[in-house]
Amino acid sequence: MSSEPTPRVLATPAAEATIDLLRDENGPLMFHQSGGCCDGSSPMCFAKGEFRIGGNDVWLGQIHGCDFFMSTSQFEYWKHTQLTIDVTKGRGASFSLEIPLGVRFLIRSRLFTEEESRHMAPVHQGEEYLERPAQA
Repeated sequence: MSSEPTPRVLATPAAEATIDLLRDENGPLMFHQSGGCCDGSSPMCFAKGEFRIGGNDVWLGQIHGCDFFMSTSQFEYWKHTQLTIDVTKGRGASFSLEIPLGVRFLIRSRLFTEEESRHMAPVHQGEEYLERPAQA
């Protein structure tokens, strides 16, 4: 059994390759998953700091070196699932950075096992996350 906490969010190799392309073009990145309708419920990629994080957001972890946040209301719905960020062909209708590439990020999910649930990675409220000391 690994002593590492169970990650709450992962990325597929295809998503990581897209992140690499976007990072080369835009610098450091971040993700936010809102609770909106339509494309508002898709994970959105922004240049780091371009989306304002606040007390109504939860930090779930990092994918491929990018912080991943979700609205608190959405987290309440998804907190029992591991999220895997993937990419698919097709143009979304959001402000996410991948849209001009003709692809869009999407979420695949699965319920955590009981064992995984006992070893969950911590989450941080948005304001708490922003106030924490920088990671080395």
